[in-house]
Amino acid sequence: MDFDKLFKQFSTCKVGVVGDVMLDTYWWGHVERISPEAPVPVVLLDKRELRIGGAGNVALNLVSLGASTSIFSVIGEDDAGRLLDNLMQEQGIDTSYIICSSTRKTTDKMRIISRNQQMMRLDAETTEDLAAAAEEALIGRVTDYIVKEQPAVIIFEDYNKGVLTQKAIHEIIRVCKENNVVTAVDPKRKNFFAYKGVTIFKPNLKEVKDGLNLLVDDLDSSLLKKIHALLQQELQHTISFITLSEKGVFYQEGERAAIIPSHFRRIADVSGAGDTVIAVAALLYASTADTALMAAVANIAGGLVCEEVGTAAINKERLLHECKLLLGNKTL
Repeated sequence: MDFDKLFKQFSTCKVGVVGDVMLDTYWWGHVERISPEAPVPVVLLDKRELRIGGAGNVALNLVSLGASTSIFSVIGEDDAGRLLDNLMQEQGIDTSYIICSSTRKTTDKMRIISRNQQMMRLDAETTEDLAAAAEEALIGRVTDYIVKEQPAVIIFEDYNKGVLTQKAIHEIIRVCKENNVVTAVDPKRKNFFAYKGVTIFKPNLKEVKDGLNLLVDDLDSSLLKKIHALLQQELQHTISFITLSEKGVFYQEGERAAIIPSHFRRIADVSGAGDTVIAVAALLYASTADTALMAAVANIAGGLVCEEVGTAAINKERLLHECKLLLGNKTL
């Protein structure tokens, strides 16, 4: 595999990301004493940092890899929404399709961190499904984009915040099929079986267990193949791509299936790793149609971002180096 050539191809790809965007707010500080008012630590604030989260982080990873990326979501008419929109534009994400709503809050996850450990998280958000007017507007904007821009792939990033309704999911998948656009989804429990007919279905192991009501601990290739068959009965999708935490990833397309073990990493934070994995997997598959290569590269990418504290986009040059190092002479 000529990874230099492959990574250069990313700049020719157009990708749309549909789902729940959010602002990640980090308050970094240090603790010197316990509060006299309650048995809690007093955190002395050192700095505040704003990052792009949720579906926005998927888009950020795609931009970091060089892909032309548009985001589709609904945010509130609030300070968090304006900050998030500006952050995404500054990073080169096309936000022109975003819908602003006076009846919804922009999701803002506020984390307090000391000594690289999260001490508390405060969430401001709206989780109800979109109102009918916003739902129709979202479907219309995604449809217009698909027809006019002919993207390589549409990614659904579902965080159960209400943007991805069942109607929106079904309609967008239908339009993608009509226009031969690859679809990839990072699902959550609420709409787990709504993504019928997608190309790539990428849950993590916990989501699979919850969705299928499985009570198993010891996983092997045989059991994972059975899980793929159970998922296919419900979804009629093309590829199962299941992340297995520290054990790596599993993929299956047709009869071709394998577990790819994780590579040794110094894990600092798993936040946002799933966003990176779905972004890399979708872009790799759209570029190559090679499921094994998709899984191998996405597995490396997920491990790399776990070495960073907080949500962080993949570094393209570092990923390229690791792919050459770990996969350059390997038959997939």
